[in-house]
Amino acid sequence: MRSSRARLAATPVALVAALAAGCASPEFTYVHDGDGRTYFKVPAVWRQIDQKTLDAALERSDPESATARVRKQLVWSIAYDAHAEPAVQHLYGLGPSDEPFVFARVAKLLPSELDELSLNGMRDVILPVSEEVRARAEQIPGYPLTGFELLADEVLHPGDGVRGVHVRFNYAVQGAGVQTFDLTSYLSEDGQRLSTMLVRCSAACYRERAAELDRVTQSFKVKRAIG
Repeated sequence: MRSSRARLAATPVALVAALAAGCASPEFTYVHDGDGRTYFKVPAVWRQIDQKTLDAALERSDPESATARVRKQLVWSIAYDAHAEPAVQHLYGLGPSDEPFVFARVAKLLPSELDELSLNGMRDVILPVSEEVRARAEQIPGYPLTGFELLADEVLHPGDGVRGVHVRFNYAVQGAGVQTFDLTSYLSEDGQRLSTMLVRCSAACYRERAAELDRVTQSFKVKRAIG
């Protein structure tokens, strides 16, 4: 009789614990592009950058121009900031931020871009990495990036015809100190989509939070098209 009562008394406690575990906040936010073929995850406490603000920062032409409208149909992008006050400027380490920032983009390539795309083109898609492109960038008056350091460089073959590159590098950013950038680019098996993720944090931040940031970069995947 005592055993039965003990079990009955314990049941509500166990039930409450199970319900609490089921209602706990998720650890990650899972993100994918419009087609669901490119996906990754970020810590749930990181905040998404306002999409209009991101689009405006990335668009070099008038957002109402025909060029901008066409590009919007060809490019999907999203960004997350671990800073308490998210800002698109943190993509390059600008502003008072020593927190991680992640930017992802999927671009449908035009025929001319397909012909020109190389492994170095995949490395240089956001910031200059290859020697040739860095040399050209350094000729720009007031160029804010100096002291390039290559930390890692590998060619990726994840399967299903997808190929890519992964590079990690440092730049001294004017007014922001040394920043570490981790870039992964994948070209789809049909050669028509380039999916890119860039993770940035200060060099000290990247060393301290390497395990956390590696989980983000390693979650970045591209699926093979169905049909």
